[in-house]
Amino acid sequence: MRHSPVIPSGGPVPLAGGTAPGRVPLVAVAHGSRDPRAAATVAALLDRVPLDVRVAYLDHSAPTLGQALTGLREAVVLPLLLTEAYHSRVDLPAALNEARAREPRLRVRYGHTLGPHPLLLTALERRLGEAGVPAGDPETAVVLVSAGSSDARANAVIAETARVWRRSGWWTVTPAYASAASPTPAEAVASLVRAGAPRVVVAPYLLAPGYFADKVRRDTLAAGASVVSDVLGPAPELVDVLMERYEAAQRQPVTLAG
Repeated sequence: MRHSPVIPSGGPVPLAGGTAPGRVPLVAVAHGSRDPRAAATVAALLDRVPLDVRVAYLDHSAPTLGQALTGLREAVVLPLLLTEAYHSRVDLPAALNEARAREPRLRVRYGHTLGPHPLLLTALERRLGEAGVPAGDPETAVVLVSAGSSDARANAVIAETARVWRRSGWWTVTPAYASAASPTPAEAVASLVRAGAPRVVVAPYLLAPGYFADKVRRDTLAAGASVVSDVLGPAPELVDVLMERYEAAQRQPVTLAG
């Protein structure tokens, strides 16, 4: 699949991960970042999706959602976001309503965010395993780090995810937030070190590298973490989740306000 992450003339950017004749095109909407590694990671993930895919970004990168929908008569729109918060509840529906107002014949089915989903825990364990941390090691405390949100409901989902993951046998799993909430990743690591955890590792619940991922790695290693795993990126579990969300959106799309 060939990607063109920037639209030079305002037209759409098609991403043909594997042509799927007769299937509704997928428009995958990522947060966007000034860091080029983020767009490259999104491209690598969508390369694995066996659909006619277009990418869009909420900020910092092109194309916008409206531009990505240009020329389509129908589409499934999925937020490439790990938690359901302001972007998925407000920004994306507003952009979709604006696009439909411009093109009344456009038929859009809106789907759920990638998370929460049990397969994302499998992906987190995959990344920890790649860093040399066996899944469910009772001598290892895990700090589960999300980007954080001003929406308390989104942060509560991360806390619940940590609680569920704790059952896998870890010494413990503690949630932390890179912004907008507490504890910070460094605070969570330091607290576990003080509590006597035999080993503390960090699992970034982040889709792509960038400012947050770099800061989390730097700050948590300084605070005493022994390992910081890689971001989720193009893990095969994310492809499975994305395909599940795509199918579900066609059966039962999320209702758009307005």
